[in-house]
Amino acid sequence: MSDSPPIPVSVVTGFLGAGKTSLLNRILTDPAMKNTAVVINEFGEVGLDHLLVEKTDDNIFEMSSGCLCCTIRGELVDTLVSLIEKRDRGEVLAFERLVIETTGLADPAPVLHTVMNHPYLVERYRLEGVICVVDTVVGDQTLDTHAEAVKQVAVADRIVITKADLLSGREGEDRLFAIIGRLRKLNPAARLLEVVRDVTPERLFNTGLYDPQTRTAEVRRWLAAEAYEPDARRPRNRRRGHHHDHDHGHDHGHDHDHDHDVNRHDDRISAFCVTSDQAIKPYGFELFLDLVRSYHGPNLLRMKAIVKLADDPLRPVVVHGVQHVFHPPVRLEAWPDDDHRSRLVFITRDIDKQEIDKLFSAFTDPLTGGAEAFADDTLSLRKGK
Repeated sequence: MSDSPPIPVSVVTGFLGAGKTSLLNRILTDPAMKNTAVVINEFGEVGLDHLLVEKTDDNIFEMSSGCLCCTIRGELVDTLVSLIEKRDRGEVLAFERLVIETTGLADPAPVLHTVMNHPYLVERYRLEGVICVVDTVVGDQTLDTHAEAVKQVAVADRIVITKADLLSGREGEDRLFAIIGRLRKLNPAARLLEVVRDVTPERLFNTGLYDPQTRTAEVRRWLAAEAYEPDARRPRNRRRGHHHDHDHGHDHGHDHDHDHDVNRHDDRISAFCVTSDQAIKPYGFELFLDLVRSYHGPNLLRMKAIVKLADDPLRPVVVHGVQHVFHPPVRLEAWPDDDHRSRLVFITRDIDKQEIDKLFSAFTDPLTGGAEAFADDTLSLRKGK
């Protein structure tokens, strides 16, 4: 087992033609991206700029920026294991960050599962975040047509909008505001960046639980629970000339909804936060997670949580899940702020907030008998009683 800390992994996703490779070409020239490894799928629509790459063997490319580029040939697990073993042996640059670019048609969940669930990889890598690239020119059409594109947006920590410079006049401005409003509704907590003006390594990365500079858990930033509160999600009128972090929605997006089929894919997506002042017993929380996985696994797109456990209320645990796969829980030494409630953030498909709220309350509300009573009921149902 290596004594070095786990390497942060960021996954770059986005539909075909959105600009993922162009984003990588742009960002990899930044000196801050030195000592970065990049894994790309060989079936991507275009390769990385050949001016940046010099071939050194069949899979690994030494880049002029000091980065590595590894084309996937076979299972992702084999690629990541091989890369870390070469790093350990000193055969490649001792990279400090890994970026994985998925294909445009890919559901990002299997890649996230690989990093979060493999017994060896979970020790050597840690999932930092998901970056989704969205083409503003055809983004609405893509979201209407392809459920995969909606899922890519829904699970992202950062959303990079591209080709905004191609939209001009009032019509172009309305289209830009509409797509931003739609993205914000799909994923209230993700930070929106415009590729030309906003994208820097500092803004694009460091989205995980741990801040590499302070070496502490930045739970509030990572959880972003306040973004799921109703007041925080109300559109705020702003016109061009504002700061381009795009932490906003737009009224145009509301009007734009009427131009679409009511059955469009993103109408099935919900983002919400479940909170509780009551501590939950460790066994009860394990059972809660098991039930959520069993009944809602495929539709549980992403979950982040800080939870007060009854065995040690002053030392909460943080949990991160994607569908049925959960990263091993991490126990904190103390609460990160004065808010000592359990806060569970969900991004789901076809799951109503009340279902999750009711389920969690069954384990924390003293009037229901707590975890033991609910566990007994659940076991009885499973046995067909």
